[in-house]
Amino acid sequence: MHRSARNLQRFSADLSKLWAAQRSSSLRYICPAPGLQLRPLRMASSESFRIESDTFGELRVPSDKYYGAQTVRSTMNFKIGGASERMPIQVIKAFGILKKAAADVNKDYGLDPKIADAVIKAADEVAAGKLEDHFPLVVWQTGSGTKSSSLVLLHVLQSSNDTFPTAMHIAAAKEVHEVLLPGLQTLHDALAAKAEQFKDIIKIGRTHTQDAVPLSLGQEFGGYVQQVKYSIERVKAAMPRVYELAAGGTAVGTGLNTRIGFAEKVADKVAALTGLPFITAANKFEALAAHDALVELSGALNTVSVSMMKIANDIRFLGSGPRSGLGELILPENEPGSSIMPGKVNPTQCEAMTMVAAQVMGNHVAVTVGGSNGHFELNVFKPMIIKNVLNSARLLGDASVSFTNNCVSGIEANTERINKLMNESLMLVTALNPHIGYDKAATIAKTAHKEGLTLKTTAVKLGFLTDEQFEQWVRPQDMLGPK
Repeated sequence: MHRSARNLQRFSADLSKLWAAQRSSSLRYICPAPGLQLRPLRMASSESFRIESDTFGELRVPSDKYYGAQTVRSTMNFKIGGASERMPIQVIKAFGILKKAAADVNKDYGLDPKIADAVIKAADEVAAGKLEDHFPLVVWQTGSGTKSSSLVLLHVLQSSNDTFPTAMHIAAAKEVHEVLLPGLQTLHDALAAKAEQFKDIIKIGRTHTQDAVPLSLGQEFGGYVQQVKYSIERVKAAMPRVYELAAGGTAVGTGLNTRIGFAEKVADKVAALTGLPFITAANKFEALAAHDALVELSGALNTVSVSMMKIANDIRFLGSGPRSGLGELILPENEPGSSIMPGKVNPTQCEAMTMVAAQVMGNHVAVTVGGSNGHFELNVFKPMIIKNVLNSARLLGDASVSFTNNCVSGIEANTERINKLMNESLMLVTALNPHIGYDKAATIAKTAHKEGLTLKTTAVKLGFLTDEQFEQWVRPQDMLGPK
């Protein structure tokens, strides 16, 4: 971003020509990259496109688009995935924030206020998402994201090697704070409310998918609450490295062509614009050549997805039935579940959450591979890395809200079924261990199961204890914690 006074004066004069030209007839100008001189656009006769050129030659550019020849060439060379694979809008908006911050800082360094204000105006429109149609490039392009770093309306010369990773971090941090963390907090609070609601409901526990000793339904949900609490903490713990920005490293991390203090000032401006604690990266070489911070964040998201998979699976299995499954939970009925079986209702919110979890796990594999392939002074998996990190954060945040609103908040306990299963469980015999020993207790359980009898009947029949002793010692409500 640093320019000599001569270049600033020349650019200011050229900008004045641009504005004058725009007020005149049909002559239009654009500021290309690289370089700062304005040049006229040669319009096609049909007015449906204009002619622009790069170092490879001339190309036709749609007349209603702000981008130039290099963007068109990229759309020609990278026809991969189509519109669904375009650069995430979060990255585009982050570029708007970054360009505004840089222009503001350079105004302090002597950049003509007219130029700075023009860049800021364009950057504000980009950050607001107003110019999304002018960014047609897909993720699967140059690995440094070079073509996506150009700002529409006015192109201010910057290296994509430090601007793109900066935008990556801005976009990731905003997505985490605006979508993911609020979503996880919503789910946490709903599960906590259910844990409190169910605290006095005693049910049978299960380990290895087999009957185990009792616990309360509130305790079971309390485990889910803690998983989500730790999920939030894990994501927050990864964020300090994401708050470090590469801006100012320029091409290879040396800071060539920037002023002393530029990197720090830009980070401060970005922090002020976003309300997030961004700082300049401690080492710009690491910030350009590696994306360990985003791999770390993706790892946290991967762990979150593991928790979500467990929670959603537990809830759908506990709600299985309604008559031939476990049936301990009554899940909200949101839509018909079958086109052939009348009345069938499926746990679709649980299914959605587990699919999201699987996708996030897959995303993390891609991010891991991309992060591990930073070669020398630049990692060139940047677009793919940020696409997957943003996708994971968005999916987990959105799924958490959907799962909360359409499932968790409406869960009810089927106490009749819970009591029946608990009273039939053979593992209540564990309460007898301190009184008659493990071997005799095991004999009671195995005999009761073989002969289809209750534990109490079997214990008395075997002569191991009396009717009164069984009633005194086998009390599920006394089996919920240490004595």
